[in-house]
Amino acid sequence: MRRFAGRVALVTGGGHGIGRATARRLALEGAAVAVVDLDIAAAQAVADELAGDGAAALAVHCDVRDRASVDQAVAESVKRFGRLDVLVNTAGGGREQPAFLDTGDEFWAALIDLNLTGVVRCIRAALPHLLAAPEGGSVVTIGSVNGMTAVGSEPYSAAKSGLQNLTVNLAARYAREGVRFNLIAPGTVRTRVWDRHPESLRRLSKLYPLGRVGEPEDVAAAVAFLASDDAAWITGVILPVDGGILAAGPLGSLVGPEESSA
Repeated sequence: MRRFAGRVALVTGGGHGIGRATARRLALEGAAVAVVDLDIAAAQAVADELAGDGAAALAVHCDVRDRASVDQAVAESVKRFGRLDVLVNTAGGGREQPAFLDTGDEFWAALIDLNLTGVVRCIRAALPHLLAAPEGGSVVTIGSVNGMTAVGSEPYSAAKSGLQNLTVNLAARYAREGVRFNLIAPGTVRTRVWDRHPESLRRLSKLYPLGRVGEPEDVAAAVAFLASDDAAWITGVILPVDGGILAAGPLGSLVGPEESSA
């Protein structure tokens, strides 16, 4: 499939994990891809890999916690490729969290800034270009099942829940102007954050009805669908890509209050 031939995608957090898999998938389907990451060495490695496969790719340094950095990353991408059609918000992450009562304001503010406000900055910078996209623009944000049920990791989960409300509001606001907004809520995905916890990953895999945790490519495939014209009549959707765990029952009671699932 070449669903993105002639189109340009910008993927934040594109140097690792879900972002890397998404950049690869969109490039495979014909997109020129700006691989945007705080880890510029990782972003460059992905861009070089894509270029080696014949795709147009650019590595861009960006800290989504800094508005000037975000604005510069979008401007650099548009300058290189001349347009922007797709924004994929993947950058984010959690931290080892103390008990809820011991979680200070600075800890909360840092996770909200990284996982929620950082996405706002990226959308705000990209939106003028997406509004000008000839075939319409698309924003796909990576949330989490943490935003949909009780899994613990309260500041991270609250930020992910906020992304859902942001998505539906922007979907309604910009639909008539040709920009679609959708969100994917993954369950546990095998990324580098689990490298230090292989036993936890094996234990969690048993809880999923489909018998395994997710792979980055599972999420990337869903991103490619929602960003493409195959989803042209889909906006404001929160799509769990979770191996069936939400359908199976109360996730919080399975995982426990102090352990994040995604």
